[in-house]
Amino acid sequence: MKSTKTKATQDFVPMREIRDGVLILKDGSMRMILLVSSMNFSLKSNDEKQAILFQYQNFLNSLDFHIQIFIQSRRLDIKPYLLTLEAKIKDQTNELLKIQTREYIDFIKSFTESYNVMSKGFFIVVPYYPALINSSGNFFSRLMGRSQLKAQINTDFIEAKTQLEQRVSVVEQGMRRIGLQTVPLGTEELIELFFRLFNPGESDVPSLDNNQTANQNVI
Repeated sequence: MKSTKTKATQDFVPMREIRDGVLILKDGSMRMILLVSSMNFSLKSNDEKQAILFQYQNFLNSLDFHIQIFIQSRRLDIKPYLLTLEAKIKDQTNELLKIQTREYIDFIKSFTESYNVMSKGFFIVVPYYPALINSSGNFFSRLMGRSQLKAQINTDFIEAKTQLEQRVSVVEQGMRRIGLQTVPLGTEELIELFFRLFNPGESDVPSLDNNQTANQNVI
C-alpha cells in the first residue's frame, strides 16, 4: 500500500515571497495590491452615475495590461474597540459615566452577537511579468560569483519593480478620475491581508519589520 505524503498549505499557494511591498509568485511574476476607497453609487444623481460609468469605461479601455478586482468581506472585529472602552471605564471618575459606558459596552456586545456586522475591503491587483533569469541554476552560478549574482538579482528586482510601479500609477490616476482614492499595500499590510485570507479564525497577525523580506510562512 502506497504511503501518502501530507502537503503543506504553501504547496498549494503560488506565492514565493513578499518583498518591499511586492508579491512575487513562484513563476517569477510580480504583483502590487492597491486598497481602494468606496462610494455609495446609489446616492448619486443620474448624471453623476453616467459620468462615473463613463470614466470607468475609459479607464478600462486605456489599460494595456490585465488587472484583478476583488472584494474581501469579513466579520468586523469589535474587540479592539471594546478594550478601548474598558480602559476608559478605569480612568473615569464619574460613577454615572462609568455605568453608562458599561451599558454601552453590553449593548455593543449584544448587537454584534445578534447580527453579523461585516467590513468590506476593495482591492485592485496589478501584475507584471518580467523577463526572468533562473538565478538558481548552476550554469549562471559558475559564470559569476555569489556576490555578483546576488547584486544582479537585486538589480533585476529594482528594474522590474519600477515597471510595476508605472502600471500602478496608471491605475491610481484612473481611480482618481472616478473619484476613488487608492493606497498601495506595504509588506506588513500584505502579510496581514494574506494571513487573514488563509486563517480567517485567527486574531493574532504576525508582524514584520519593513526592511525584512516575508515569505509564504505567513500562511
